Amino acid sequence: MQIKYYKNEILAGLISSIAIIPEVTGFALVAKFDPIAGLYTAFILGLIAALLGGRAGLISAAAGSMAVVVVSLSLSHGTEYVLLAGIFAGLLQILFGVLKFGKYIRMIPQTAIFGFVNGLAIVIFSSQLQFFSNEGMGFYILVGLTMLIMFVFPKLSRAIPAGLVAIVFLGIGAYYFGIETKTIADLGDIKGGLPHFSLPSVPLSLETLKIVLPYSLILALVGLIESLLTLSVMDEMQKTRGNSNKECVAQGIGNGVCGFFGAMSGCVMIGQTIINATSGGRGRLSSVMSAVFVLLFVVSIPEIIGKIPMGVLVGIMFVVALRTFEWASISRLKSMKKSDIVVLVLVTLVTVFFDLAVAVIMGVIISALVFAYQQAKIQASSFIQEDGIKVYRLQGPLFFGSSASFIYDLFDVAKDPQEVVIDFSNARVMDSSGVDAIDKLTKRYLDVGKKLKLRHLSDDCKNALQLAKQYCVYELDDPDYKVARNL
Repeated sequence: MQIKYYKNEILAGLISSIAIIPEVTGFALVAKFDPIAGLYTAFILGLIAALLGGRAGLISAAAGSMAVVVVSLSLSHGTEYVLLAGIFAGLLQILFGVLKFGKYIRMIPQTAIFGFVNGLAIVIFSSQLQFFSNEGMGFYILVGLTMLIMFVFPKLSRAIPAGLVAIVFLGIGAYYFGIETKTIADLGDIKGGLPHFSLPSVPLSLETLKIVLPYSLILALVGLIESLLTLSVMDEMQKTRGNSNKECVAQGIGNGVCGFFGAMSGCVMIGQTIINATSGGRGRLSSVMSAVFVLLFVVSIPEIIGKIPMGVLVGIMFVVALRTFEWASISRLKSMKKSDIVVLVLVTLVTVFFDLAVAVIMGVIISALVFAYQQAKIQASSFIQEDGIKVYRLQGPLFFGSSASFIYDLFDVAKDPQEVVIDFSNARVMDSSGVDAIDKLTKRYLDVGKKLKLRHLSDDCKNALQLAKQYCVYELDDPDYKVARNL
């Protein structure tokens, strides 16, 4: 059993490391770095995150979402400033983890996660289309055969990852039959030595900090959003739970170290993580081996790795995209609320055409506004007691969303009797807007000379009231809760 485990982990690491090479070299070029910088990130960040991260099996490396962030900084000030920005981004990520901010990933609604996954699947698929340019029939055959192997071979045997079978056999076949097609080496030189320590060559001044810190904050947020969402996706796929705060710290340490070794910033990559998982990688060993293999390829056999046809890797990534897409979300559209459909579609489109971080933030904001609108319903039932006092019994939350309805719609101040009681036993005052609404309603009754009593308010709410405080009636079963203020 142990032998099988180690075999699966090592082979999964091998296949994910090969698949990651064209990705990270391409992202390095986008950020105006040498291709080797992306490979160093795959090793340094990949290794540190694999050992210290909050979940086993995640693959971290240079990512396109982060490369896009630093393009303007790289063009205007050079890559040394980008390295410094990466170091500060790492420190911010460590701080977020220490402060337990990672838990807030739970606030992202499921529809936004579906949109994120679907958007990334489309991005993974569409990013491969560039490799079809100026290619002949041989390239198309390699893509088709790779996809066929990826779907069929696992049904025959799971002893060896299907991706590795495709790479080895189709790579040898393409070389043997002399198929003229694009290879990994055509993307850039992946030959290099071991990464070496060096401080970013920039002046340490307040002006430098003003330049890099905005980029650092964006890098930190984009990296953590993509990493933690991928962690959540894998939790859902494998029915386990990772530690988001621990992952924040690991990503921060990894990105900080990358900046001192001439490597780009990066994060968890969902495509390579799914390749690792579907190839049998479940433990930390697969992630560690993925990082180690990248460095071994760079140092020892770059010529051999460089001969791997891009058609094979494109076929693998096409299958990854198809498996990443949350196809169940399409069938669920019929049963979803319109607001959920809007969030899902919007996050998907913004992820594809703009930016992952913006997409997720928009999804959270829209979901929060929809939730607030749906919850902004406070109702009141009323009856007249034998002594002529009218009692209003409230039902629902009193907060900024329902305060206007509370003040102007629920009560008939003009027609109510001289004595009125408002019972809050089935209502809860949520924020300072609710407290202010109680004061304003009290003033409306006082202005027409009527007596008002407020029943079943918490001590915290009573203390926050100004005008209505003296009209609160003490009850033995008064609730005990805090009112959120300064929101």
